[in-house]
Amino acid sequence: QVQLVESGGGLVQAGDSLRLSCAASGRSFSSYAMGWFRQAPGKEREFVACISQSGGRTYYADSVKGRFTISRDNAKNTVNLQMNSLKPEDTAVYYCGASWYTARVPSEFGNWGQGTQVTVSS
Repeated sequence: QVQLVESGGGLVQAGDSLRLSCAASGRSFSSYAMGWFRQAPGKEREFVACISQSGGRTYYADSVKGRFTISRDNAKNTVNLQMNSLKPEDTAVYYCGASWYTARVPSEFGNWGQGTQVTVSS
């Protein structure tokens, strides 16, 4: 199992950028596909982006495609989410998850961080 800690959230204006980071413990980070999900108050956790173990394949939700970029550094045991052109509807708690394969469904991710709050004002 891998333990995850998210950071980088904050309060920004619409159109601004944020870079989220997820730090993983252990030596098996490269064995996991990683994903970013978000959850707004009263809503279910939704897929944002994911990246394969080697970083060669990435997938994005339609709502963030072209604005967000997921990346990973296996040497540093980190996965990042660069968020540009932020919109108020991006406001949510963002979670980092680990999966044995590249997936877009929350139930396929067995390890989660505690989340980091992203708030975008209009």
